[in-house]
Amino acid sequence: MDLVLHDVGPTEGEREAVDAVLGVPGSMWEGATERLSSDDHVARGGHAARRQRHLLVPILHAVQARAGWISPGALNYICRRLTIPPADAYGVASFYALFSLEPQAPAVAHICTDIACRDRGGDALCAEMERRLGPPGAADGEATWLESPCLGLCERAPGAMVSIAGAEPVEHSLAPADADTVADLLAGGPAPPVPHPQVPQAQDGQDGLRLLRRVGRVDPSSLDSYRAHGGYEALRAAVDLGPAGVIRELNDSQLLGRGGAAFPIGRKWEAVARNPRRPHYVICNADESEPGTFKDRVVLEHDPFATIEAMTIAGYATGAEYGYIYLRGEYPVAWERLVEAIVQARGRGYLGRDILAAGFAFDIELRRGAGAYICGEETALFNSIEGHRGEPRSKPPFPVDSGLFRRPTVVNNVETLINVLNIVREGGPRYAEIGTERSTGPRLFCLSGSVRRPGLYEAAMGITLRELLELAGGVPEGRTLRAVLLGGAAGRFMTPDELDVELSFEATREAGTTMGSGVVMVFDDAADLPAVLRRIASFFRDESCGQCVPCRVGTVRQEEALARLANGTGSAEQDIALLREIIVAMRDASICGLGQTAGDAVESALAKFDVFTDATGGGR
Repeated sequence: MDLVLHDVGPTEGEREAVDAVLGVPGSMWEGATERLSSDDHVARGGHAARRQRHLLVPILHAVQARAGWISPGALNYICRRLTIPPADAYGVASFYALFSLEPQAPAVAHICTDIACRDRGGDALCAEMERRLGPPGAADGEATWLESPCLGLCERAPGAMVSIAGAEPVEHSLAPADADTVADLLAGGPAPPVPHPQVPQAQDGQDGLRLLRRVGRVDPSSLDSYRAHGGYEALRAAVDLGPAGVIRELNDSQLLGRGGAAFPIGRKWEAVARNPRRPHYVICNADESEPGTFKDRVVLEHDPFATIEAMTIAGYATGAEYGYIYLRGEYPVAWERLVEAIVQARGRGYLGRDILAAGFAFDIELRRGAGAYICGEETALFNSIEGHRGEPRSKPPFPVDSGLFRRPTVVNNVETLINVLNIVREGGPRYAEIGTERSTGPRLFCLSGSVRRPGLYEAAMGITLRELLELAGGVPEGRTLRAVLLGGAAGRFMTPDELDVELSFEATREAGTTMGSGVVMVFDDAADLPAVLRRIASFFRDESCGQCVPCRVGTVRQEEALARLANGTGSAEQDIALLREIIVAMRDASICGLGQTAGDAVESALAKFDVFTDATGGGR
């Protein structure tokens, strides 16, 4: 394949960043600066270079972290090293929000403007950042700021993330964020300490927590601390059971996936284990980007070895020797702790060859997302790991037959995986005694918004929404409950009269709603619901991958109709009718769950609340 490259080269720093991932090029064909005598006779690269295509996103991360943006020269060098067309590489780089293809200041503050943060100081923080640094993205000087969708810091809103590019790049998460601390970080100030996890039940000394029992109690940087609190007991039990025994216990437990689709985990693992095509892969989907969701971050920051142990059990049971953790790009603390945990587990023989002297091998590679909500969809995640735009694939074939690199693949999120540890240790039938008949086990819920004690909560399936809100202390004194957004931006609103709904898969389905990723976002009587709906619509417009017309066009038209209703322009009756048509079209014809659920919150609000009573936004 002939490549037509830009007539510009990388800076020394950009070249070093690329070479740190790929290694030093061995010939001018691969981008070396000095010609070898053999270069006139042998062309190197080709298929060997293209087999490294899966490293494209890590390379883009490396360049972004070193230079603060991805220049044409850097992209040119990347294309030469991987032997891919510049248009292809540009299409990938431009897909992800955390990559900049235009020059920007090396120090960048990402300020959350999503629904959990905007009314809890986010708007005021943005106003102060604009006063100090100018409008979002202003390129003058050494620092700038950008508005950001949800950063997964909702329990401590408002949230911010600061990135400083250079030879030794740094990233910090900050919540609750204030302008002075953000400015200090942008100037190179010291990193704030990682706050204690906001798990109110653990802080109260409540016994009986299963998924969160180690969070806040173990040293997340110590494998010995993890083992002292029961770590790796489940892996030893799994080896005693054997692969078929592990799957039998999963089937007996009736564990359903916690990512929203609620697929039986035992059936998924069994399908991969029986598939004769090799190799098999295990993927932990830790790209939680649903506004209001932060459970994976809390677990990975404060109990990272649990996910590694659970993935190792998955590899053992399904015959996979390699796994990937795909971590959300906005989680720098979780990244650092997972890197250290993987190194320790590998060094102590819990990853690698002949684990526990049981004759099986498994290892894990950590991959970082780059600011694309759609990559939470499993097939879009495959494309991202493989070095492509994060666009969903058509199904079938399903991942158990054709997943990562077109091989059988198990994909589970963090919460699903850590449930496996209890099942293997205690047995599937005992696990099934928790929760309801069809929704077994404990569940994690992310409570944020107008509650007295926001944070991460654990409860058995079947708890009512009312009981969950009571655990969080209810709304603040002097306020009354207006609405609850259950399941996140892709979920549905619940009214104060619907608080007795049982939080189980079957009960929420019967009630016409969903638990989704476990988001419970609370709004009191002061909430500006029209503004909330517009922010949700704006989020889906920005995050649509654009691959299919119903979603690409529908999310734009949805936002436009909501803007007209809020501003009092046009016909309210016609715009509401149009919204309902758009939502049906997106649900019925979109290729993936993003488009299919992009209008659910809007639809439920229109049906249950007088949001646009006077077509001006006054019907709050």
